Amino acid sequence: MQQLAALRFFFVKTLKKPWTVAETPYPKRAVHLPAILSQDEVAGLIDAALNPFHRVVLMTLYATGVRRAELTRLKISDIDSQRMIIHIQGGKGRKDRDVMLSPKLLEALREHWRGLRRKPRVWLFPGNRWHTGDQPIHTNVVWQACQQAAQRAGIQKELHPHTLRHCFATHLLEAGADLRTIQLLLGHRDLEKTTIYLHLSQRHLNATASPLDSLSLKVEPPEDQ
Repeated sequence: MQQLAALRFFFVKTLKKPWTVAETPYPKRAVHLPAILSQDEVAGLIDAALNPFHRVVLMTLYATGVRRAELTRLKISDIDSQRMIIHIQGGKGRKDRDVMLSPKLLEALREHWRGLRRKPRVWLFPGNRWHTGDQPIHTNVVWQACQQAAQRAGIQKELHPHTLRHCFATHLLEAGADLRTIQLLLGHRDLEKTTIYLHLSQRHLNATASPLDSLSLKVEPPEDQ
């Protein structure tokens, strides 16, 4: 805001020219592609979870593509085992959506439920040490689950809960899902935001051959003179 005020003062007071925000040039924002784990790396991450609770948290992140805040707010009533879907309520932009419920995840959630000392009434992942609290877990718990599992699995890539959301979308795309479906599952408002996964999909990257492959090169390189 201070920079804009300075620009306005310079144009209006010094140059005696009109000035608007719309005409102000801005530097282009750098676009960085997120790190993506292979499916084997995701499996290794989940298997390296510190405890059963962290394991089911990591499985939920990858199986649904939810944001970590959305995961912490999941309610027992959001799990629809009849239709095999999970209701995501009040996502980003206060938008609700549905995602698939994996049979593997359903079994893991049932095992998680059976292992709780006190059965929760509302939250799927209740807080406190023994997960018997009346409030859901904090988002830091989700972060720690990822960090500790990555360290135990020996994964060197930068990894956080959102990484598994990126893996969810990229692996779906590689398996043949269309961008529109992935957009709906992720809760993106614009399809353009979902197209980033075209840059991350190994199937799409490998579909186009490098021009180097079409060159007729000598088998042996020339010797140094």
